[in-house]
Amino acid sequence: MRKRNIFLLCAIAFLQGMVFYSAVATLYRQAAGLGIFEITAIEGASVALSMVLEVPWGWAADRIGYRRTMIICDLLFLATKIIFWKAGSFMGFLAERLLLAVVISGLSGVDSAMLYLSSQGSDAQRNEGICRAAGEAGLLLSGLSYTVFLSGQYRRAALWTAIAYVLAAALTFMLTEVRPESPGEKHPRLLSLAKEHFRLPGMLPLVVCSAVFCETVHCVTVYFGQLQYLRCGMGPRAVGAAFLAVSAAGLCGPLSGRMTRRWGKRLFGQALLLLSALCVTVLAMTRRAMLSVFFIVLLSALSALFVPLAWTAENDLVASDDRATALSFNAMAGDSLAVLLDLGLGRAADASLPAAFGLCGMACLMSFGLFSRVFRRAG
Repeated sequence: MRKRNIFLLCAIAFLQGMVFYSAVATLYRQAAGLGIFEITAIEGASVALSMVLEVPWGWAADRIGYRRTMIICDLLFLATKIIFWKAGSFMGFLAERLLLAVVISGLSGVDSAMLYLSSQGSDAQRNEGICRAAGEAGLLLSGLSYTVFLSGQYRRAALWTAIAYVLAAALTFMLTEVRPESPGEKHPRLLSLAKEHFRLPGMLPLVVCSAVFCETVHCVTVYFGQLQYLRCGMGPRAVGAAFLAVSAAGLCGPLSGRMTRRWGKRLFGQALLLLSALCVTVLAMTRRAMLSVFFIVLLSALSALFVPLAWTAENDLVASDDRATALSFNAMAGDSLAVLLDLGLGRAADASLPAAFGLCGMACLMSFGLFSRVFRRAG
């Protein structure tokens, strides 16, 4: 039954990755009459609400069960895509994004706990890599489908996205609960649970390490990378090809478990973080297009290999039966750090792109130091 859970979670990730309008999401909203300020204001409100709801959702999931929580959230996820398909005003897109915040905060921690508890020991990291790769594959396939079949047809792309989410929601009903209800089970208070959770040896450094590294890579591959391509004089077609290459590099996550077993958690993680620091340092110094694309693609691959390792390590350290709540604490702390990091790196990029890459290199080295501290005694 648990193996079926893993298959279903990967299939759900694939289908929910199929956002056919992802490449033109901003243009979609602009075509409906929204300005850039309105779009960013909606995004800011969504992020804020998601952070507020993160822990309450985890607390609720540990009481009503992970399967029920995922069913509720995936049905609401479907609702967001239907609203987006039909939205034609500021209020429509605001409603979609606020509801999405409810969904994201609800799934955060729950899908992770479901996958971890459905896995067996060393298989957890491999399964996380496969599941993340499935989501990337869905995104890549939908992007190619939009380019070939739906180019310029914004509303139809949104409709096909909603159809994919109908299938994902249907699969959620087939999941098996992995956290059976225990009559009379006592749950600690949130404040006490948070204190106990972050007092666990290695937990806080690992959360900070993961948050700093993942957000740094996100900034480089999604935002700064495009600026680097323009800095190198690349044209639209070359930029599009680079985007596909970076997306494809995210599919190497399933190799993370095998490589970790070969090299050990500490050595493999350290190598990934040091190589990432090297990548962004080179980007700060070069204006060569091919070299820039190569190192951004490599950075995407390194991140895809690191995330399952860090994810498994966080889950291994969790000591409470209230796993969803504990992982929600991690997510909230990580999101808070990501917001601050985005502001700092964004301001640096406005002043100088090479300087921003330099700060990204320092962030990777900081993550290396924190990771080394966590795994000082690990093999």
